[in-house]
Order: sequence, then structure tokens, then C-alpha cells
Amino acid sequence: MYPSKTYITGFLYLGLLLILSLGLNISLGSVNIPLDETVSAIFGGSVSESSWEYIIWEYRIPKALTAILAGSSLSLSGLLMQTLFRNPLAGPFVLGISSGASLGAAILIMGMSALGGAAILGLTQDLSLILASSLGSFLVLLVVVVVASRIKDTMALLIIGLMFGSITAALVSILSYFTEAEQLRQYIYWSFGSVGNLSWTQLLILGLVILIGIVLSILSIKPLNALLLGENYAQSIGVAIRKSRYLIIVATGLLAGSVTAFAGPIAFVGLAVPHLTRQIFNTTDHKVLVPAVLLYGAILLLLCDTLAQMPSSSYVLPINAITSVIGAPVVIWLLLRKKKMIF
Repeated sequence: MYPSKTYITGFLYLGLLLILSLGLNISLGSVNIPLDETVSAIFGGSVSESSWEYIIWEYRIPKALTAILAGSSLSLSGLLMQTLFRNPLAGPFVLGISSGASLGAAILIMGMSALGGAAILGLTQDLSLILASSLGSFLVLLVVVVVASRIKDTMALLIIGLMFGSITAALVSILSYFTEAEQLRQYIYWSFGSVGNLSWTQLLILGLVILIGIVLSILSIKPLNALLLGENYAQSIGVAIRKSRYLIIVATGLLAGSVTAFAGPIAFVGLAVPHLTRQIFNTTDHKVLVPAVLLYGAILLLLCDTLAQMPSSSYVLPINAITSVIGAPVVIWLLLRKKKMIF
């Protein structure tokens, strides 16, 4: 294990890289805005064109902050699941919480006639989609928590979570079969994931939910470290297994469910970033891993979003495609270089 001074140096480098990634993400886009004008707009100075200031403050900065929140929370929830189940293939969506959000979105988009009440309430389409996704993920989370209270075997809980995901995926497939082409295309577009559609109010709500999830994760650091050596060992040193399991599941639900509800399902980040962090920091201590995955996840999704928006082009690629195409080779390279998996 590296000395603590090395960890501090690593976090300083990560902080610097996060700032650079944030600046790069904000300064590049479909509209070419000079760098000095971008800096001036951010720090309250005068801007040559008012439209540039609007683009920066109402689109680019919220999009960058959404990428930071989504990347951090998905990476942290992936770390929680991999440790809870002691399974390197576990990700933030193994409990079916993301699938519940997808089902909520599918019911709203592809079963619009059955949910006409959203229009009566005067909700915008984006807001109603967020509410439907949030409700779907919350209901699945509630069911998972109830199931967790009735079984003691953690691996059985993992299998049940995967079954929930299969059930919701089947329901989405049935809806897709009977829906019109336009609604099906809208759902597919949502399933690509996007960090560029949130207002400042929605961003604030997402940030508050994620903050609660991060606090619960920090409270779970000691149980997480103990669980690495097995539930019997954790219990022998005084860890309340059932309480810790609830805490980790709820934290994961808040982190992964809220991101899926607000930004759509974003793949790969939650699975890969924890492995990337373990390889680079060469540790399994969650006191180091929790803040590290938060930073790495934010940096990765900022860089992927910068590539997805294709600077100086009107095209925006699906962020899911970018995260996998860019991130997967990096993880493969690290594993080949280290020649073993730290877990």
C-alpha cells in the first residue's frame, strides 16, 4: 500500500485534472465561443454577444455540473455494489433500480394514453419524464429493501435484483412491441442517456439527492472495509450486517436511481471506474476509494461528454457509446499492465 503522502499527491492531481476537464467541457461546443469570452462570462465580466453568455450559463455550465454529479454518483454506487456483493462484475444497476426508472419512462412515453393525467397537471414533458422515472426507481428500491429484510443471503439478494431487472426489461419489450414508431424512437433516444437537458432547478434537486447518497456512503465506509473480508468477519468485529446492508442499498438507490431519472441510463461508468481507481491507487481501503471514485467518475464523464458533443459541430453523439468506446480500452490496458485485478 502506498504511503498517505502519495494518496494526497494523487488527490491533488485529480483535483487539477477535474478543473481542467471542467474548463474544457465548458469552453467547447457546437457554437464556437472564444476562450477569453468564456472565462469572462464565467467570472461575471462583459461578453461581446449576449447569446454567448446565455449559452454558457443556461446550457454549458448546467451540462458540465450534471456530468460531474452523474459520473461521481454512478461510480460511487458501482463501488458500493461491488463491495457489498464481493463481485467485480456488479454495477450500480444490479438491483434493478435503473430498470425501474427505465420502466417508468417507458410507461410514460409508450403508454401515454394511459397516463394522460400528466398533461392535466400542466407538467412539461421533461419534468413528467423525470417524475415517472423517479417513481419507477423508488418503487423498485422499496421492493428491494423489503426483500432485503426477509433474506439473509447477500448473493440471493443479488440474484433477486437481477430478476427484477429482467422483469422490467420484459415489460419494456412488451410496451415496445405495441407502441408507435415515434414514441418508440423517443424512448430509444432517452435510453441513450444525456447530461444536457437539466435546468438549474432540476440540477439542484439532483444535487441534493446525490448529496444524501454520498453522506450515507461515507457512513458505510467502515462496514464496507469489513465486508471485503466476508460477512462473518464483519459480524465478528461488531458490524451490524443487516443495518449496513440497508444503508448501502438505499445509498445506491439514491445515487443510481436519481441519475437514471434525470439523465437516463448511463452505462459503463459505474462498472469500470471502481476498477480503474483500485488499479491506480493500488488499494482496497474505502477511505481512499470513496473520494477517489467520486473524482475519477466526474472526470471521465466530463471528458466523454466533451467528445460526445463534437466541438464545432451540431451533432451530439450518445454519451453511452462514448463512455464504452473510450473507457473500456483504458480499463483493459490497466489490467494488462498490472496483470492482476485488485479487489
